[in-house]
Amino acid sequence: MDPLDVITNTEKIVPYYQAIFSADEQKVIGYEILGRIHMEGEYKSLGFFFHDDSIPEEYRMEVDDTVVKKALEEMKELDDDLFIFINRDPNLLMIDHGESFLNLLLEEKEKGLDLNRIVLEITEHNYLGDIEQLHHLLTYYRTYGIKIAIDNIGKESSNLDRIGLLSPDILKIDLQPLKLASPSQSYFDVLFSISLLARKIGATLLYEDIEANFQLQYAWKNGGRYYQGYYLHYPEREFIDRCVLKERLQQEFNHFIQFEKKKLETLYSYSDQFHQRVSQLVNKYKKAVSQFDELITHLAEELGDMSFRIYICDENGFQKSGNIFRKEDRWIFQKEYYMKNWSWRPYFLENIIRMRVNKKGFLSDLYSDIETGETIRTFSYPLDDDHYLFIDIPYSYLYEQDGLL
Repeated sequence: MDPLDVITNTEKIVPYYQAIFSADEQKVIGYEILGRIHMEGEYKSLGFFFHDDSIPEEYRMEVDDTVVKKALEEMKELDDDLFIFINRDPNLLMIDHGESFLNLLLEEKEKGLDLNRIVLEITEHNYLGDIEQLHHLLTYYRTYGIKIAIDNIGKESSNLDRIGLLSPDILKIDLQPLKLASPSQSYFDVLFSISLLARKIGATLLYEDIEANFQLQYAWKNGGRYYQGYYLHYPEREFIDRCVLKERLQQEFNHFIQFEKKKLETLYSYSDQFHQRVSQLVNKYKKAVSQFDELITHLAEELGDMSFRIYICDENGFQKSGNIFRKEDRWIFQKEYYMKNWSWRPYFLENIIRMRVNKKGFLSDLYSDIETGETIRTFSYPLDDDHYLFIDIPYSYLYEQDGLL
């Protein structure tokens, strides 16, 4: 479609609405406003128009305002607790320092619109200006009750420092990359980092572009409170019953819950089995050896089926042994690791205290090994009140066991 067709037919522009669903209530909590134009007997998306930098800024802003004004007029009939998600290009927003957009909302406020319902969506990585100025504008908007959402996280490279500075109320995570046959581990690591950031800054996670059940399951499992995508509901010209998916979502969540509980039970069962096996071996060799290096050498011979690295640390994270490391089906001893300190690693000291209190070994979550780069788990085991055994389990073993990946 020619952009000129849009500019000269603004009367044919209409808003479409894509429903956003909540995990806690399993119902619609808001709508994202999308632009469409009625041409040649069908409604066509205006996405191409808004993303075309060759179109003069004033035309894109005019069309954007047309969509929003029509939508806000139609949304007066909705429940007053429904959120209204409005997309804005931050570069266009800052042309007049956000005044025209705010004035549009203030005009609607005089007609009865509660600005606490407004969620302004921006894509942080598209912004080319001074991030501090954008930060000041968004802070000013918040004084009116307007909420801020950062869009398209996970689809492009996003700067977590900039996102942290903007302190959004909602982080919208794009799950399109999850449709790839084998998404990279780094993609999952980035999403995990984003979820940690959201927790730290008090932001709600909204997963978008959900087009399949497994994406919804991932979103549910990884802290998503809000969900959006074609798997749930396509954008429509009309509003929908808020509880249209309540029964279906309850059923799907119940399946997710049962699956996750079974997986956790399996994980705890494996952890108990490892604990029993390691306990027997430690009791077998502990009195027969005088040095920790000897102990881990004996353990390596017994645990070759499930381990590729074994070492011992004290309660402060200093290694009291070298590493015994399996390379190409043979064990090698790495004495250079003696007295290296690992207390800086996430959860290390927390795990030490956990073992000291519970007097029991346990399996870690999945993570990427800093030396090999492969996905592993670590089994940690308390030798005594001062020394702790660490057994790194390779991906190949985890893959063969049902429930460890």
